[in-house]
Amino acid sequence: MAAQPHPGDPALHNCAQLAVAPIGESSMPPPAAEVDPRSGYCAATKTFHSLRAPLPLPPADLPLSFPSFMFSLLPAALPSRPALVDAATGEAVPFPAFLSGVRALAAALRARLGISRGDVAFVLAPPGVHVPVLYYALMAVGAVVSPANPALTAGEISGLVALSGPSVAFAVKATADVVTHQSDPAAILYSSGTTGRAKAVVLTHRNLMASNATRAAATVDVLMLAVPLFHVYGFTFCLRVAPSANTLVLHTARRFDGREVLAAVGRFGATRLALAPPALLAIVRAAEEEETLIARVATLQAVNCGGAPLATELFRRFLHKFPGVCLLQGYGLTETTSGFCRAVGEEESAQIGSVGRLSWGAQAKVVHPETGVALPPGVPGELWVRGPFVMKGYAGDEDSTSKILDSEGWLRTGDLCYIDKDGIVFVVDRLKELIKYKGYQVPPAELESLLQTHPDIDEAAVVPYPDDQAGELPVAFIVSRSGSNLHEAQIKEFVAKQVVHYKQIHHVFFVNSIPKNAAGKILRMDLAKLTLQHIRSKL
Repeated sequence: MAAQPHPGDPALHNCAQLAVAPIGESSMPPPAAEVDPRSGYCAATKTFHSLRAPLPLPPADLPLSFPSFMFSLLPAALPSRPALVDAATGEAVPFPAFLSGVRALAAALRARLGISRGDVAFVLAPPGVHVPVLYYALMAVGAVVSPANPALTAGEISGLVALSGPSVAFAVKATADVVTHQSDPAAILYSSGTTGRAKAVVLTHRNLMASNATRAAATVDVLMLAVPLFHVYGFTFCLRVAPSANTLVLHTARRFDGREVLAAVGRFGATRLALAPPALLAIVRAAEEEETLIARVATLQAVNCGGAPLATELFRRFLHKFPGVCLLQGYGLTETTSGFCRAVGEEESAQIGSVGRLSWGAQAKVVHPETGVALPPGVPGELWVRGPFVMKGYAGDEDSTSKILDSEGWLRTGDLCYIDKDGIVFVVDRLKELIKYKGYQVPPAELESLLQTHPDIDEAAVVPYPDDQAGELPVAFIVSRSGSNLHEAQIKEFVAKQVVHYKQIHHVFFVNSIPKNAAGKILRMDLAKLTLQHIRSKL
């Protein structure tokens, strides 16, 4: 895998030198041409390249499991601090106990259960310090980890089991080291299914190495993880405990409470907090209502926020209450083993509305959704990406795999994005979620961000409503702030003054909460159904 230069290297770089050969894709290098050292854009190939510093991944043909690679990055003298901490109970697992637990459980999985390479293990477990141990142990024996939300109904679980075809299921207990091929499946996670049925995403050992080696570059002492461990965001973050040799504090309470999380940050001296936008809103609300909470998080240096779009107004509210903390957004999919773009440092975090630059090993194209023509910097289109983090495919679904992943390894994200002249990535909206009003395209996320700048609005969601003349009309669901006296006409007027005519809101519904999945993504199909019910009841 070719090493990539730093952005500060001589004026222009060679496209061929930047070529990356992700697993399972064509690795033909682009013709020798110049790469803009500022944006990473190669005009000859119309491809954006990451300009991040290279990371030492092993040769792709070396027989090596993800756990073996991660453990090889640990220092010879293991740290004395805990590897894992349960924020609710205070239970801690020191690094020596973490490693011995992984190896002991791996041995037991082989000897007692006969689990071996290729077996799919379905995991239904609440968050806890035992979960990362189980994940590591299963992958160490070559099993494929398939975690799911323990809150699902029996019918929903049956559907996921049919997708992944597990040979064993766990409701968990403690945990890792045997050699497998890097191209072997290591995990099967489930796509969110917010706009369609869920799919079983197959991730390889190499995918996890590339994703977590990227994260291992950051220097963090104590990371608090407040996202579900069955979601790709929490799944990949919990695996970083080995390569980073830092303490991972897990939020294990069933209900997210902003005050309790901020108190736990202070109690465990967390320097970084990883969460999704709804959780970020909860800690901002808590800080706005109780100023004394802010003083308790003096150790906090950065907050990672991902899993769903972040409203600009919420970003500003956070910076107002936590001015000394970097708010770092990232972007990725289950199909890309979590984030392949992320903001790094104060300069990138200051770019409100962006998700940072491409991570090491990433190549991207911005493609016109209808013509398929690759576009230059600053022009929005569908983001295509390839790299060693791109999934192997969907389990048992070659048709869906071929629709999203082409023969050259380019994965179509389905997101409308643009990359500016500095190589900063901006996500506009999901292509499938764009509202088509009289031929115009209306991004719901844009209207949602605008609505949340209103002082009396806490949360907002915008979805389409079918209309015979216009095609689709934008309608809004609103969660008002406590004590406010908002009505529909005020909201329509507020939006109409700030947007072009085709982006105006046509109906407003007040609700107590916006339905979201575990990662914080708005469940737009649920809202679309509610829209039909509300409007039909008015007719």
